[in-house]
Amino acid sequence: MGIAAGVSLVVGLLTLLAHVLMIAWTYRDATRRSSHPAFLWALVVFFAPLFGVVLYLIFGR
Repeated sequence: MGIAAGVSLVVGLLTLLAHVLMIAWTYRDATRRSSHPAFLWALVVFFAPLFGVVLYLIFGR
């Protein structure tokens, strides 16, 4: 395994971690602050991570 493969692995894992953390944060925040179902907001963030968080911040709170 070369240096490029190792760097790619680390970047991929960090991206996956960020995605999971965005979903978890949105779900937890939506259960407290949103009148819409938190599960639906989590699905929006799952399918469109950055756009979904922006949508949640505009319409979900």
